[in-house]
Amino acid sequence: MLRTGAREAVRGFAMGIAAHGIGSARAFQENEQMGAFAALAMDLNGLMTARLLAVVIPRLLSG
Repeated sequence: MLRTGAREAVRGFAMGIAAHGIGSARAFQENEQMGAFAALAMDLNGLMTARLLAVVIPRLLSG
């Protein structure tokens, strides 16, 4: 079983990845810790997407 704080962190992280800005805003309304993890997840998702596209797009364009 997850502790209450860990459960909120996991829920916030999932909301940040799945719902982006609206999910992060909703997470902040529910709990400050959930909002922080939602924002972190949204940021990490954006960074990883940019990093992945920087590798994939040149390979696709080179044929």
